[in-house]
Amino acid sequence: MLRQIEGSRAVADTTALCRPEVVCAYPISPQTHIVEALSEKVKSGALTPCEFVNVESEFAAMSVAIGASAAGARAYTATASQGLLYMSEAVHNAAGLGLPIVMTVANRAIGAPINIWNDHSDAMSQRDSGWLQLYARDNQEAADLHVQAFRIAEELSLPVMVCMDGFVLTHAVERVDLPSQEQVDAFLPPYAPRQVLDPAEPVTMGAMVGPEAFTEVRYLAHLKQQRALDVIPEVAGRFAEVFGRDSGGLVHPYRIEDADVVVVALGSVLGTLYDTIDELRETGARIGALGITSFRPFPARLVRELLGDARRVVVLERAFSLGSGGIVTAELRLAFGGVPVPCHTVVAGLGGRPVTKRSLHFALADALADTLEPLVFLDLDRVRVERELARAR
Repeated sequence: MLRQIEGSRAVADTTALCRPEVVCAYPISPQTHIVEALSEKVKSGALTPCEFVNVESEFAAMSVAIGASAAGARAYTATASQGLLYMSEAVHNAAGLGLPIVMTVANRAIGAPINIWNDHSDAMSQRDSGWLQLYARDNQEAADLHVQAFRIAEELSLPVMVCMDGFVLTHAVERVDLPSQEQVDAFLPPYAPRQVLDPAEPVTMGAMVGPEAFTEVRYLAHLKQQRALDVIPEVAGRFAEVFGRDSGGLVHPYRIEDADVVVVALGSVLGTLYDTIDELRETGARIGALGITSFRPFPARLVRELLGDARRVVVLERAFSLGSGGIVTAELRLAFGGVPVPCHTVVAGLGGRPVTKRSLHFALADALADTLEPLVFLDLDRVRVERELARAR
């Protein structure tokens, strides 16, 4: 059903159709509207049977989700920014226990200095936690990915983060095709836990593992992540059959067939990037884009195949590893496996700064002319930076 709806509300409505049995949350912008809407559904009886648990912190939210999932319930929560950092210990535990929790991360910068606007610093800080990470291009995909996330999580017995850009998507009102309950039920079977805490049949979960077996535990966790590279596109294919539209998957290629320069990006910036590429194509530029949906696991082999003919790769980074460089750029260089493809990092949109077509045109014109620097901070205010450097000296 087509509706003009806020992104957060679309995610809440779609998540409710997945029949979660426990929703636990602590409010933090910009994810609050999602859990507020779910709490209304639980209170009104529109979402039942479901228990909405008000907790005292984000750490408690993930801890409740862990307990609920371990007891055999389909569990969901949402967070952002400092909230994700606060629950970090429990985030790692959820993955280590192999619990199929789904969590929305409304991507927001992390401090200090405090900043409530969008970039990918929060989710990227948890990239090695063992969770799958799926990034939405727009609110339609954000809603669709939640339906797929429960299916993926429960097939693999692994937790999944669905990452949607804070404010840019969560608070944007746009047209979204919301599924029906019948469609979701046809796609997502009832939750059948692979492991469950049951007093009638006692088991131990999360026991201490010593040096004699810890390497094997981590190796098996890595294999489950690698298996997700097959499951994610399979689930996306089944989703297309039931819902009649392509959504999710590992990557989204855009006009890369004959491209000399390919721009790689994640999240909502892809919309602006596609428009910029269309305008450059009208001038005869051979340029395309590759949107990454699955950042964890990272589809290295597929990325290498799709970018193999590119003369130059530009990575739009919405987060940055201080003292090192671009996070997605590092993944691409590993994926290339020594193949000499020039790879440039363009850091853009940190802390919610708008990424405009005008600025992209300048950067991509340099890339097409082979004059782009290896590392560029888009729209950097050099006067302000030099003034601060001089003050520090």
